[in-house]
Amino acid sequence: MRTRRLTASQIDEAALLLREGQLVAFGTETVYGLGADACNGEAVARIYQAKGRPSFNPLICHYASAMAAFCHVRPNALAERLAAKFWPGPLTLVLPRAPACPVSKLAAAGLPTLAVRVPGHALAHDLLAAFGGPVAAPSANRSGHISPTRPEHVLEDLDGRISAVLDCGPCPVGVESTVLDLSGETPTLLRPGGVAAEDIAAEIGPLRHGAPPGAALASPGLLASHYAPALPVRLNAEVLQPGEALLAFGAPLPGARTIFQLSARRDVIEAAANLFEGLHELDAKAAVLGLTGIAVQPIPELGIGLAINDRLTRASAPKT
Repeated sequence: MRTRRLTASQIDEAALLLREGQLVAFGTETVYGLGADACNGEAVARIYQAKGRPSFNPLICHYASAMAAFCHVRPNALAERLAAKFWPGPLTLVLPRAPACPVSKLAAAGLPTLAVRVPGHALAHDLLAAFGGPVAAPSANRSGHISPTRPEHVLEDLDGRISAVLDCGPCPVGVESTVLDLSGETPTLLRPGGVAAEDIAAEIGPLRHGAPPGAALASPGLLASHYAPALPVRLNAEVLQPGEALLAFGAPLPGARTIFQLSARRDVIEAAANLFEGLHELDAKAAVLGLTGIAVQPIPELGIGLAINDRLTRASAPKT
């Protein structure tokens, strides 16, 4: 059965499908999420099935408000301060589960913590409000594939695997949310994303970067090979090799014939919004043009540039 494409006027229908345990993709300010009722274990399992996602990689739960999110976790003063500053918005907080938290253990991969966020997209908020509960929603693509920033990307990857996609237009931020673990003594940046680490540190003080070695994955997006196109990706390219397409940042490298421009004016925010669109487009041209790989020009690791390089590093990792 083909996946239905719903419009903004059909939000109530999308909410009904979620209540029935079905999967509905929807746009946020970051990327499109693959939504399911977070309190319905079978519905959550359908996410893993549709994505082919490793069961140890937990999901982010989306809420209509900070008050709703904090009913299911144990917030601390830092969480309340960050929520007041950055929610709604592209920041996910990992916090201890509340004792009576109804969210499926599968959504958190059995961990005692839960990853929660309040998205800053009007249609996503309306869907969450209409549904009336938490929605577990990783990116709406098959596991390891490029994250979707348009409804067309969702349908390319998941048509027939999910019930519907709610068309929310293109995603303005274009990379996933920043994930910050506040469940321990030291605030730990698990995944750079739409809120710059510098802005978080300015609000609450220094952050530890990365989970301790051997720790369980407390956040999505932490597998080494992730966000990966079929073509091999080569980072920080200074010259092009035969057959390579170019993911450009600023003036393109000499000799480039197949180019996707992330930002001609070298704006990392513009580049972030275009990143997955560029990977999708170049990957789609591979067979037609006989491409052998994607070369990426250097992108500064400042602000959201850190998130861009994180995604590209995972896209370039050896496939496992």
